[in-house]
Amino acid sequence: MGLGLHGGGVAMVRFLCQRGARVLATDLRDAETLAPSLAQLADLDVEFVLGEHRRADFAGADLVIRNPAVPEDSPYLAAARASGVPVEMEMGLFFAECEADRVVGVTGTRGKTTTATFIWHALRSAGRKAELAGNMRISAVGLLAGLDPEAVVVLELSSWQLEGLVQHQISPARAVVTNLLDDHLDRYPSRDAYAAAKQTIVAFQRPGDLAVLNSENAYTTAFAESAPGRVAWFSAADPVAGWSRAQIGGEHNRANLAAASRVLVDLGLSEREIAVAVASFKGVPYRQESVARIKGVNWVNDTTSTTPDAAIAALEGLSPPFVWIAGGSEKHLDFESLAELAGRRRKQIRAVVMLPGAASERLGRSLAGQELHPVATMPDAVRTAAALASPGDTVLLSPACASFGLFLNEFDRGDQFNEAVRAIAEPAAGGDAAGG
Repeated sequence: MGLGLHGGGVAMVRFLCQRGARVLATDLRDAETLAPSLAQLADLDVEFVLGEHRRADFAGADLVIRNPAVPEDSPYLAAARASGVPVEMEMGLFFAECEADRVVGVTGTRGKTTTATFIWHALRSAGRKAELAGNMRISAVGLLAGLDPEAVVVLELSSWQLEGLVQHQISPARAVVTNLLDDHLDRYPSRDAYAAAKQTIVAFQRPGDLAVLNSENAYTTAFAESAPGRVAWFSAADPVAGWSRAQIGGEHNRANLAAASRVLVDLGLSEREIAVAVASFKGVPYRQESVARIKGVNWVNDTTSTTPDAAIAALEGLSPPFVWIAGGSEKHLDFESLAELAGRRRKQIRAVVMLPGAASERLGRSLAGQELHPVATMPDAVRTAAALASPGDTVLLSPACASFGLFLNEFDRGDQFNEAVRAIAEPAAGGDAAGG
């Protein structure tokens, strides 16, 4: 249920077909929208129901697999359960075939991709076998067929994916919670409900398992009270081996690597091995990623900034002055702290280029006093930003909002930004134009 465009649905269909299942894939989006996913399944005998869901399909199935983006209270899932049909998610199936002892799970509102990727990078750098999957467009079940029995599996886990572990009462043996901030209030009724979903990553650990928690976050410190295993703390103030030679910066990244280091030490890596990995780690795409320098202007892609807190981190961590590209669809998050920061730094923010979306209207009202430039598309946003920026400025795509509506997802938003930046760079190729 929910084929999607991130790759997880495609991998799940392949996983089921490889095991001899007769698969019906259903999605509310139409075939044109899902064309990239459908093309990857053209070689399989799969029935598709697109543009709608049919209750009879759910009531008559042997098993329903729920995409993480499908909410728990879907009436179609209710129809399946009313007929006695079991409902599973990818992570439940993955943990049924992969022992929790070899899994490192990483969650949090911000920093989970960087933290998970660095753990994987450091293990590989030290000569250890490791795989990386989860909430980064890499399917976990897609690893199972060729998974080396000695490999450590590092999983980035969203709150939605963690919902799939509750019915099995299982958590990874080593778990990291980077932080917990406001997010997904379009999905969860409250911040406490969102926190409860995140807490699943440690809730079912066993004595001897490891929970690595942020000592500076009220929610993550509360998780320690019910953690069944060992607890290790981290913060942005902690020393990180090799940090002076790191290619990434900012207090948030120092905290991410401090958290990762707690896990790596538990896995047997030395301080020297961690330092070598820190020095060679280049970060991850779409997260405060410098993608070009054109006529003295630095272009930064922070499309995974889907919350006000993420945009605050970018505005505080990067070099002003800014032309800031922001806005998008609604997640019902509070813009007050972001607006306060923008107000204090009004002279450092030359202008705000506003992408369309319901949340943009609220964000625009909260940024009263800023110079606002509404646009209709990403190419419009990039052209407008280029006209407003001066040499020495940073054009920052850090939307603080979700991407749905104008874009397929935040990665599509980031890709469109990169493409539009390349388009304006081509005429400037004879001057100061360079990739980042």
